[in-house]
Amino acid sequence: MPVQHTIFGRTVPYSGKLPPRRILFVLGLVSFFAVAAAVLSIQSSTSFSSVSSVSKLSGTAHSAAQHIHKPKLPKLTSISIHNPFRASAHKPPVQANSTSGEAQWFTDWKWLNPFSSSITLDENRSVLPPLKNRPPIYTFYDSTSKKDEGSRAAENDLLFIWRRAWWAQGFRPVVLGRAEAMNNPLYQKLQSLQLEQTLETEFAKLLAWGNMGTGILADWLVLPMGYHDDHLLSYLRRGEYPKLTRYEGLGSGLLSGEKTAINVALQRAMDSSELKQAKSIIDAFPKDTFDLDPDHESIAFYDNTTITSRYKSIGEKFVSSSSQGLGLLAQLVNAHLHTTWQNSFTKGIAVLKPIPIHMTALVEPGLQIAAFLAECPESPIPTSCPPNRPKCKPCVAAHPLLISTPTMFRNDSSLYTIGTVPHPYTFASLSSQRDNLDTPYIRRQTSRDPWISAATKELLGTGISGAPRVVRFKEAVASDYGSTHSLWLTAEKESPKDLEWHFGFAIPHNKTDKGESQTPVPGPERLPRPPKPDVPVPTDTELAKEKDLLEKARTAIRSKVRPQQVMKEVVESWNLADTEAWRFSRAFAARRRVERIKWEEDERNFAGAAGSGHGDGWGRWFDKGKA
Repeated sequence: MPVQHTIFGRTVPYSGKLPPRRILFVLGLVSFFAVAAAVLSIQSSTSFSSVSSVSKLSGTAHSAAQHIHKPKLPKLTSISIHNPFRASAHKPPVQANSTSGEAQWFTDWKWLNPFSSSITLDENRSVLPPLKNRPPIYTFYDSTSKKDEGSRAAENDLLFIWRRAWWAQGFRPVVLGRAEAMNNPLYQKLQSLQLEQTLETEFAKLLAWGNMGTGILADWLVLPMGYHDDHLLSYLRRGEYPKLTRYEGLGSGLLSGEKTAINVALQRAMDSSELKQAKSIIDAFPKDTFDLDPDHESIAFYDNTTITSRYKSIGEKFVSSSSQGLGLLAQLVNAHLHTTWQNSFTKGIAVLKPIPIHMTALVEPGLQIAAFLAECPESPIPTSCPPNRPKCKPCVAAHPLLISTPTMFRNDSSLYTIGTVPHPYTFASLSSQRDNLDTPYIRRQTSRDPWISAATKELLGTGISGAPRVVRFKEAVASDYGSTHSLWLTAEKESPKDLEWHFGFAIPHNKTDKGESQTPVPGPERLPRPPKPDVPVPTDTELAKEKDLLEKARTAIRSKVRPQQVMKEVVESWNLADTEAWRFSRAFAARRRVERIKWEEDERNFAGAAGSGHGDGWGRWFDKGKA
């Protein structure tokens, strides 16, 4: 049955044939124009009717927009450091005395910026903190007095100890003589007074001090025998002395003041009618000349009274031979300085070893220095204490200072830290036990900044990038506190030869006999067992391989061959924080050495003015062999 087509219930006739195409075309065209006309008419009517509405709402919308919160976004202008399209800048000018070998540095208060290159625009130049001002401390040595050769040599040894101890405490030691006293306008008046020889020499000492200016005057038997952060030493390091001050019980052994006040006080003393009745230099001044400070626990004075009462064996030696007595005194003073340092760090010495495996050869120099510092110094009276510290703990060979090798840096005031910072290339070579590094191995099989991440793990934890770790490391190396509680070496350079100037005393290099005997009972069961190490001790073969790899890494880092330099740069780029720490510690140690050498050169130019010339006597005051 055929299909019936209906619409609205009515049958539509359908023959099965479509109408002609032209009819379809005409119908479609008419439909299109009809729809288009309808749309255009609707849009035009809407636009005309909304003109008035928009004008009415514009005022309301504008006022509402004033109350909408608008976030303040940073504007990347041409002067912003964050703008990658900013103009390039020149490198800061090279400062004087800012290089030593391959180490380069730039002094700036922005030294705690994580990466120095953002300031210096130089990958190899580290930013260091400004040098601390070293206030001058003067002593007077009359080289014109007649003494035998042995006594003069022993006094030169004591002067050397005096200079080294005060330098280590942050001062600039200067030895004065008759030449400085003669430059003071009051010297001619002193000659006309015809005073007794001892009193005249004391006045000459003060005249030399007044000629030089504001500072500290100390006898060369007055030494800093206390902690670095002691309040008196901290006050003296500031370099400001508003009043003439002397210290109770020290006589004229330690004085501080300004140049004007010094010369005014000298003028008053010389004009006094009671001058010739004075028995000491202090008695020659009016009582209101000096402020008296009773607190000086960090200062030791080895005068005649102290030697005869506290160190009788040395006092007796002075009676028979002055030169031998002075020699024993020099040995005693050095031992007391060493003992005071040991008493400052009751928890011992920590030789930092962040990655304990395959790093024994790397930290060997640090362990050797720690062993020397832990030794008991040679002393004529081993159980004695400094005169200002009668309750000290003398060093006992059977119980030396504890030496540990922690894997993390600890910020502990009673623990001295010795760290050896490796170049990332050296670290990668030792940790992988291979001397042929390549880029795929560095990028795929090593982590970034492994050394500093392990060293600061206890301070900062894990999951922190290298930038904040570098900041904490720089504080540990170069801050006021850190520089006196730690020593940082670089693995690619031999141990510095001037460490005695850093610590302030001669470091022993011979093992001390502990005075212990083996148990007479045979068999190992009664012998004390050595402590178990935290990590396996490397065998002789493994240690020899570590030393060989360490030496090859040193050669590779210094190499001028282009492929080797490229590999070094690859490792440095992969370990930016470790590289920054290595360069910073290298530059800080180099600048410390340059500062001391420059001071010695300046002092050597004026040494002859004291009357002893440039011969052996003054040469002993300069550590020529340890520069």
